Amino acid sequence: MKKRAVFLDRDGTINAMVYNREHGLVDSPANPEEFRLLPRAVEGVNLIHRLGFQAVIVSNQPGIAKGKFTPALLQAITDKMVEELSAAGAYLDAIYYCMHHPEGVVDEFRKVCDCRKPKPGLLLQAAVDLDIDLERSYMVGDGITDLLAGQAARTTNILIFASSKLYLSEELENHAVQPDYIVKNIGEAAELIEKLEH
Repeated sequence: MKKRAVFLDRDGTINAMVYNREHGLVDSPANPEEFRLLPRAVEGVNLIHRLGFQAVIVSNQPGIAKGKFTPALLQAITDKMVEELSAAGAYLDAIYYCMHHPEGVVDEFRKVCDCRKPKPGLLLQAAVDLDIDLERSYMVGDGITDLLAGQAARTTNILIFASSKLYLSEELENHAVQPDYIVKNIGEAAELIEKLEH
């Protein structure tokens, strides 16, 4: 029988966003020092595993294409994430990043690809690599692109809705996409999955 997964966006789901003074916006962490796990991240990942699911990160990281940070820095941030989760007794089964952007300044990563959410490429690749049944899996994230990618991959979609993202209501309508469920954080998402499964 195929495995099942809970696909997790990274920034805003597993870890906190940060304010980037140079660019004047709230963005993904650009170095390990900025990386901070969100409350209930460890709890949520552990519950996902106890329920028999794989925990798989699927994350757009266009900062590489945009020249905001390097692949080496992304790896250092990933190492920090893995270490912090491990120190608290949690782990991830796999991590998939899209580092492309169609308007990137780094030639190697400037492209229209199939892996950048809202396209489902990351989920489809994980399904092949890990033998996952997408239709019996979940996508958890805090953005429209997460929902659209999950919808395209036919997962059940859970939106993490933060009060700081009130514009999402309008965006949901604009993109004609609706989450199957809405929660406040990854811990609540895992608890919801537990209820749905039982």
